[in-house]
Amino acid sequence: MYVIELTLRMSPIPVSVQRKEPSDAEALYQRIRQAIDHGQPRLLDLTCEKVEGKKAALPINEVLAVQLYEKASATGGSKRPGFSVDP
Repeated sequence: MYVIELTLRMSPIPVSVQRKEPSDAEALYQRIRQAIDHGQPRLLDLTCEKVEGKKAALPINEVLAVQLYEKASATGGSKRPGFSVDP
């Protein structure tokens, strides 16, 4: 499972959705990056493949950052998102 996580302006809690396939996750990540870069569409609609019925509509101008990481399914945890110098 792959997590696409968005950091929003003035919100300490990120918004995240999940994709089963790496190609789908990468495509969504690129779509969000392009929306941030161009400011279009003004409203970003997201759905989650893991949690059925989970939907979010976000104004693209409120999205500060987007990251993509793989969630480790065997342990139930996830790889540490972001960048780290720890092994």
